[in-house]
Amino acid sequence: MNDFFSQFGQNTVDGLRVGAIYALVALGYTMVYGVLRLINFAHSEIFMIGTFASLFVVSNVLGLTGPVTGIAMIGVLLLMMVFSAAMSGGAAVLLEQVAYRPLRKRGGTRLAALISAIGASVFLQEFFKLVVIKPLTGIPGQNDIPTPRVISRDVLFTIGNAEVRLDHVIVIVAAVIMMVGLDQLVNRTKIGRGIRATAQDPEAATLMGVNIDTVVRVTFLLGGVMAGVAATLYVTEFELTKYSVGFVLGIKAFTAAVLGGIGNLRGALLGGVILGLIENWGAIFLGSEWKDVIAFCVLVLVLMLRPTGILGESLQRARA
Repeated sequence: MNDFFSQFGQNTVDGLRVGAIYALVALGYTMVYGVLRLINFAHSEIFMIGTFASLFVVSNVLGLTGPVTGIAMIGVLLLMMVFSAAMSGGAAVLLEQVAYRPLRKRGGTRLAALISAIGASVFLQEFFKLVVIKPLTGIPGQNDIPTPRVISRDVLFTIGNAEVRLDHVIVIVAAVIMMVGLDQLVNRTKIGRGIRATAQDPEAATLMGVNIDTVVRVTFLLGGVMAGVAATLYVTEFELTKYSVGFVLGIKAFTAAVLGGIGNLRGALLGGVILGLIENWGAIFLGSEWKDVIAFCVLVLVLMLRPTGILGESLQRARA
C-alpha cells in the first residue's frame, strides 16, 4: 500500500497524458460508428500513418536531432500536427472510398464492412512493413524506429511526489483543445448538424437535403485528423514508431470509446481518460507489463456489465 501512495501521483499524471491520446483516437471510432454503425478497425492504421508523417517532418523536412525550445518548439509541433493530420485525414477519406463506400452503395451488410475493415487494416500494416520499414531499417520486422526528441523533458512543477514535465502539459493541453474544437464543430456548425442528422435518421436526413456521401466523407476526415494529431503527440511523447504501432493502441482506443458510450463524443473523452488512469493505477500493484491486460479486462467487463457505456447510450441507439 505504501508503494501505491508513493507512486499514485506520478501514475496519475502518466494516466492523464496517455488517456488524452486514447481519447483522440477513440473519437474516430465513435464518429464513424455514430454515422455508419461501423467499427472501423482500420482506424488504428490511420493513426500509424500519422506517426510516420510526423517522423518524416522531423527527420527529413526539418532534420532535427534534438529538442527545440520557445517559439521554434511551437512551430515544429504545429507543422508536425498539420502534416500528420493531413496525411491521416487523407488516408481515412481514401479508405472510406475504397473499402467502405462500394459496399454501402451495393447494400452490403455490416459484417461485410467489418471484414473489409479488418482486411484494410492488415493491408496497411503489411504495406508499411515492406515499403516503409524495410527501406529505413533493412529489416521488415517489428523493429521500433526511434524518432528525434522534439520537446525537452524539463520539470515544470511537482505535485507531491509527481513530476509534471513540459511534454506532459503540451500533450494534455493539445488533446483537450482538439477535442473541444471537434465537439463545438459537431454541435454548432452546419456540417455538424448534418452529421448529427445522419446519425439519428439517414433516410430523413436525405429527404431534408443532406448529402450522405459528403457527411460520411467529412466524418472519416475528422476522425483521421484527430488520429493524426494523436500520432504527433504519441511520437513526441514516446519517441518511436513501427508499422504495428497502432494495433494495441487502437484496441485500447476502441475500449475507451465503448467505456464512455460509443457514438458519444464526450464519452470518448471520458473513456480515454478513465482507461488511461485505470491501467496506470493498476500497474502500481501488478507492474507496467500488465497494462495491456488491465485495459482488455476493462473492455470485457464493460461489455458484460454495462454495454451502454458510462454515459448510458446503447450500442444500437448511439448518436454522434
